[in-house]
Amino acid sequence: MARFVAQAGRACGLQGSVNVLVTSGRELRSLNRRFRGKDHPTDVLSFPPILTASGFAGDIAVAADIAGQNARRLGHSITAEIKTLVLHGILHLAGHDHERDRGKMARKEQMLRKKLKLPLGLIERAGKKQ
Repeated sequence: MARFVAQAGRACGLQGSVNVLVTSGRELRSLNRRFRGKDHPTDVLSFPPILTASGFAGDIAVAADIAGQNARRLGHSITAEIKTLVLHGILHLAGHDHERDRGKMARKEQMLRKKLKLPLGLIERAGKKQ
């Protein structure tokens, strides 16, 4: 995973290291409520550094149980799903925001997903009925 995080970070133009926490949906719900004011589980969250620290780009948290459910439903490995979630988080750490950028992050995620040989990305899934 460390090798993938470094590769994806470089591909996104992200400077610095990234910490990745793989935990439960329950923990992601707690983090989502605490830091975003949204009381529901989510599959991935990203946290840019509070202080600009040389060599540190931020933290990403991934819900392993939700990733496993998504992987089974979409027909790929949990490893591929976690990498897809991590890529999404890295794009956020690199400053992308799919809620406000008129598709720029979605296009970047799609291009990087293909380059990194990953399955359907999160933004693409949100636009399709499953």
